[in-house]
Amino acid sequence: MQATAQTSGKSNLDVRSFLYVGGRDCQVAHLRQIASNFGAELIHHDGGLREAVSRIDTVLPSVDCVFCPIDCISHDACLRVKTGCKKFGKAFIPLRNGSKSSLERALQTMKERDVSQ
Repeated sequence: MQATAQTSGKSNLDVRSFLYVGGRDCQVAHLRQIASNFGAELIHHDGGLREAVSRIDTVLPSVDCVFCPIDCISHDACLRVKTGCKKFGKAFIPLRNGSKSSLERALQTMKERDVSQ
């Protein structure tokens, strides 16, 4: 992962892995590549379409933060994520939409904050 991050001109984030809840299934491979470019691992949960929403609770303790595209997630899944993030002390980062650029902007912002600290 380190080589990928350096060759793409992006440095690694302090975040090692994150949960992405919701979004579009056809985007997941692209989103994983974007995360990899920043040196992070993306774990995807479909927000309750096929996977049980309760699985979110089992994944949350193992990730550094959670991203949710607010246009592509059920209210139940979003509420469960927000509650779980508070319980486990994880950052909850809502995204404007499920686009690749929305995730990339959020990761870039996180990287810039990491560098400035």
